[in-house]
Parts: sequence; structure tokens; C-alpha cells
Amino acid sequence: MSDALTPQAVWTQMLEGNRRFVSGDPAHPRQDVERRAELANSQHPTAALFGCSDSRLAAEIIFDQGLGDLFVVRNAGQVISDSVIGSLEYAVGVLGVPLIVVLAHDACGAVGAAIDSTAVDAPNLPPYIWRQIAPIVPAVRRVIREEAAAGRPTDHVDAELVGREHLRHTVADLLRASELIAEAVAEGRVAVVGANYRLADGEAVPVVSVGDVDDAHAA
Repeated sequence: MSDALTPQAVWTQMLEGNRRFVSGDPAHPRQDVERRAELANSQHPTAALFGCSDSRLAAEIIFDQGLGDLFVVRNAGQVISDSVIGSLEYAVGVLGVPLIVVLAHDACGAVGAAIDSTAVDAPNLPPYIWRQIAPIVPAVRRVIREEAAAGRPTDHVDAELVGREHLRHTVADLLRASELIAEAVAEGRVAVVGANYRLADGEAVPVVSVGDVDDAHAA
């Protein structure tokens, strides 16, 4: 199915599904016995989604998608790693998805932990948790620098600003790390959209996009 769809067409479908979810009128498509049987021997997802592991970020529900529609990769704070890159390269290079969505969200615990870790008296974190959130710290420091340059106080760091900055970094890091994905974007076969999910109202708001896709720019 993904072979016939452009990045724009897939993103439009996902936005429409998110609007149904937000309005409380989801269609729950492609979730029946027939769909399950159809997918038993192969998969043809229309998009790959890399998001935070937060339990409130169930991708298929948020975008009102069905079985086999999304190739989902998740970890705490949607932090780029070798396993993430390899999984997304598989989605693009083998499964042929035309769209990668990187999904962040407000009130992210990983972002909050990264902010707290920059305090002078911050306690030591367990080593694996620290390794997971460490890539978010540069976004914290950049927001602090920008706030200081603008003459605003930096004793309280805005987690939403940090989350959006980290989201932009994540998209950039993915394209920098993966030659396969960067080439697919340059050739117009794939687009990458970074979006932020609002927990209270359920809306996925585009923040950054790379490639041939409209209506996916900073809100």
C-alpha cells in the first residue's frame, strides 16, 4: 500500500485520523479479523513512527490507524540510538514507507529529568537512565542560553521549549546519522515530520518537517 502513497498523502491521512481522535469520533479502521488475516504473511505500513515510550502516546490510537498501518519505534524521550536508526532504515529501505513521524509530547518525564540534571545540586541518576536522557541535555542548555540572551530568568526552564528543541534536534540527528534516510528525503521518496502531542486535547501539532510534505511546519 505504501508504494502508491506520497509522503503528503500519508501525512494527510494521519492528520485526518488525529482529528477524528480529537473530536471523539474515531473510525477504528482495519482492526477486524479480515485485516488480521490479510497481514499474517506480510506487512506494508504507510508510515514509520518514532516516539516516546510514554503510556499516553499509543500511536495507532492517537492517529486512528489500524493493524499494519504504522511501523512503530519507541523509547523514553524519543532519543536517537543505533537501534532506532536501524529500525527506521528498515522501514524505509525494506518496507518502503514514504513518511517518518517523530512524535514528542508535553509533560515528558525524560525531558523533565534532563532539565533537573542540569541543576548544581542534582543527584546522580542510575547509569542507564542517565545515558537515556543525556542526549536531551544539549536542548536544555540551548534553551537556557537563549533565555539568558533575551534577558529572561533562567531559574525555571520551560519544559515545553526544551521538548520542542529536542524534537528538532532528533529530526536533525536522524538525517545526519542515516545516509539511507537522508538520500530518500533528498530524492523526494520520504519526508520526516516532527510533531508534538498535546496530552490534554489529543492533538498532534507539527513542529518541523523535512521533505515533500505541506502543513507540517512549526506551530
